[in-house]
Amino acid sequence: MKFRSALPLAAMLAVLSGLALPASAAQVLRNLVSIEGVRDNPLIGYGLVVGLNGSGDTTQVKFSSQSVVNMLKQFGVKMPDGAEAKSKNVATVMVSAVFPPGYRRGQAIDVTVSSLGDAKSLRGGTLLLTQLRAADNETYALAQGNVVVGGLNATGKSGSSVTVNTPTSGRIPNGANIEREILSDFSTKPSVTLNLRHPHFETAINIVEAVNRRFGAVATTRDATSVDVLAPENPTQRVAFMAKLEALTVDVGVDTPKVVFNSRTGTVVIAEGLRVKAAAVTHGSLKVVISESSAVSQPAPFGRGQTTVTPQSKVSVDQGNGNMFKWPAGAKLQSIIDVVNSLGASPDDIMAILQALDQAGAIEGELVVI
Repeated sequence: MKFRSALPLAAMLAVLSGLALPASAAQVLRNLVSIEGVRDNPLIGYGLVVGLNGSGDTTQVKFSSQSVVNMLKQFGVKMPDGAEAKSKNVATVMVSAVFPPGYRRGQAIDVTVSSLGDAKSLRGGTLLLTQLRAADNETYALAQGNVVVGGLNATGKSGSSVTVNTPTSGRIPNGANIEREILSDFSTKPSVTLNLRHPHFETAINIVEAVNRRFGAVATTRDATSVDVLAPENPTQRVAFMAKLEALTVDVGVDTPKVVFNSRTGTVVIAEGLRVKAAAVTHGSLKVVISESSAVSQPAPFGRGQTTVTPQSKVSVDQGNGNMFKWPAGAKLQSIIDVVNSLGASPDDIMAILQALDQAGAIEGELVVI
């Protein structure tokens, strides 16, 4: 069995290694931490999109008809008992949005509208007034407006159809207005907590030292996850202090080099700085092929025999071409790329080799499978 060419993979790994930042590179503090109490909050709601050109929910979606009946009741229109509102111009949807930190009443946010039933398209529809709730089941925003859909669906009388992108999902820019504010203790706490995006003891202590050099002894840390910084009580001074704080440059701690393999897509990413111990590796394959066919046995003329079908089986075994290679102790990423490129190994082959090296303790880093 011959290995498939892996030139694009090796080229990609080389580019990634060239773009990787040095282990001790300094970064802006805002890229390393998030501020406790200053974060987005998800909102969700259930609503109706009307005005569709026959592409809405069908009668199979019972809750769509029930939603229309309940909406009409709010406007004084009462349907006969047991009657269903059969309209193909209506679609039930879920509406989602993100409440940005610090937003006040009256400010607008974007919303995403997604079909819940079996509607074919939301193009041309209008979302009716929908309440958006948070995890506490309280309403924080109201959404309404025309849905902008990037996809389309066209169906002919014969049943043939063409779909481009996703016509059952769309957005409404500035489609919701904030009606209730989400309180935060950011401006009332005596200190501000900085949560590291990637916890690391060295990075945490570097943040403390950088802040204390700039503002005095105001920063402390308890672990590798967060840093507490004393901040001014005056709101305006606190905002100015945070602006200067986020602009500080901090040396990032050295992380353990990782090899990340995506088992679903076959993507392999090797971080800069990964080294391997001395190891010899051989990789081959055993392939067994069984092919089945049928042969027809025809009797001679006037032989009074019967035509019969006999099965024919063919079994072949291919042991493949095993390859053995050796990495010297302390080999770097470029050495690994060169070997992979010379063998033409596929991502699956690379993963098998890396797993074997990890089990043998030859990788000076961490193997991660996602």
